[in-house]
Amino acid sequence: MKLQDYDFTLKHIPGKMNTKADILSRKEQVNTKEDNKDVQLLKDKMWTRKMTAKVTMLRRKVIIEESNIVKRIWKNNTREKEIVQILKKNNGLAWEEDGVAYMEGRIYVPNNKELREEILKGHHDPADIGHPGQHRMLELLKRTYWWLGLKEDVKKYVQGCFKCQQNKVQHQRKAGELHPLEIPQGPWQEISIDIIGPYQSQTGWM
Repeated sequence: MKLQDYDFTLKHIPGKMNTKADILSRKEQVNTKEDNKDVQLLKDKMWTRKMTAKVTMLRRKVIIEESNIVKRIWKNNTREKEIVQILKKNNGLAWEEDGVAYMEGRIYVPNNKELREEILKGHHDPADIGHPGQHRMLELLKRTYWWLGLKEDVKKYVQGCFKCQQNKVQHQRKAGELHPLEIPQGPWQEISIDIIGPYQSQTGWM
């Protein structure tokens, strides 16, 4: 109602062209430096408490899982021939303690398929580990465990992981477009020959 006392024309200026706004349409500069000072909706203590609890739970889970694996290794006291020979040499590289064999300070895992697969799964599939590649997974395993053919088993496990293959980033160049041959309009317009030979017979080359 107040604008009825004025004679004016409204003109629309697009945002891209309105580089310098009309000073009358802007309020006076407001100092926002002190605005919401010392105001925090989510306190740091809440995040610290949750993260600490989460890390503690993960550590307990890892410790429990590793202790269960060590118990299963202790029950399965089978030894491969190569390990038995190294233990007999007593050269300091391998030793046995409380029914568990150690190779260069790492726990020797017997030739048990289920046990080794469980260890491989525990060092690859969990969310906090994040499906590492072959080199990273091998480095994680070699901190604690050792067995014959460990590197090859890690390679096969990573290559056979469905999620890794599904989310794998392709670093190769994209394949070019296919250029199919034109379809002949009639017979004998195009002739192709496959040259195969020479053949080897019982007496010699043909």
